[in-house]
Amino acid sequence: MTATQSRQEPGKIISLAEEHRQADNLWLDALKRLARNRMAVLGLIIIFLLILTAIFAEQLAPKSYEVQVLTDNNAAPQWVIDLFPVMKSIEDGGYVKVSNNYPLGADDLGRDILSRIIYGSRISLAIAFVGPLVSMLLGVPLGLAAGFFGGRVDNIIMRIVDIFYAFPTLLIIILMMAYFRGAFNESSQAGTLGYTLYLADRAMGGMLFIFIGVGLTSWVGLARLTRGEVLSARERDYVLAARSLGATRWSIMFRHVMPNVVGPLIVAETLTIPVYIRYEAFLSFIGLGVNRPTPSWGSMISDGAQTISSYPNQAIFPAIALFLVMFAFNFLGDGLRDALDPRMRGVD
Repeated sequence: MTATQSRQEPGKIISLAEEHRQADNLWLDALKRLARNRMAVLGLIIIFLLILTAIFAEQLAPKSYEVQVLTDNNAAPQWVIDLFPVMKSIEDGGYVKVSNNYPLGADDLGRDILSRIIYGSRISLAIAFVGPLVSMLLGVPLGLAAGFFGGRVDNIIMRIVDIFYAFPTLLIIILMMAYFRGAFNESSQAGTLGYTLYLADRAMGGMLFIFIGVGLTSWVGLARLTRGEVLSARERDYVLAARSLGATRWSIMFRHVMPNVVGPLIVAETLTIPVYIRYEAFLSFIGLGVNRPTPSWGSMISDGAQTISSYPNQAIFPAIALFLVMFAFNFLGDGLRDALDPRMRGVD
């Protein structure tokens, strides 16, 4: 080792240590900005409570979601009747059965609405996490490869993305759901892939085919976003410096480019989660969602919409739950976007 190299080596070590400290400070500053955003914190609290509700649904729900008491069909507690003027109890010459055994009322089959809303949180949470998971596993690597390598790799990957973009996402999901539900059923031959998928879907309450339908399209937008971020990042000075120091392409990709584009990707996926929840709710609303009697907020809204003029509580309460969850993720996504924006560093 020459004297010049020996003099430069300590400076390189100090520089690398300083880089790590700056990176840590950036994430710490982002966390502090997020904590100062009251709406983002409120959204995070709602999401955390939803997770606890889904995990401990058996303990929190007053009844099982599938228990029917036909004599209590369309019953409602007194406070719900007072809340909705269109509802009048039988005692007041109306048509609504008064029963305080159901905190939010019972549906047309005598099932507890509150219990079904609590269990329905599992469906919305499942799709809220599976959608981003598939996006990260497929969209990020493909977008990273397309943006970093360019050329033929970029052309092939982007043409596949363009094909998926050529069709409406929701239409593709509906067609896929209809295909899987129609092709795989009890009549499928035992031991075949179709029969195995049918059994898995039935064991998951009808969620498997929803996961497949959403997973086929959820990665497309993130792949395009990742490609754009990588195209910008690979021309930055720190990438050029890494190349001049002899770093390999894989090292540059995963140690320099990827950490600097992950922030916008996290924000984008957080803001996209309400879209996945809306897809599941819409599929359940039109009858392509989970298998009954597994509760879903979309199917509950669909059932309640048929009698909304007489029993508005059966549609409004599940709709409120769906509203709160979607806005919670939107608030959190907006907060993350502001927190991870480098231009907001040092700004209260």
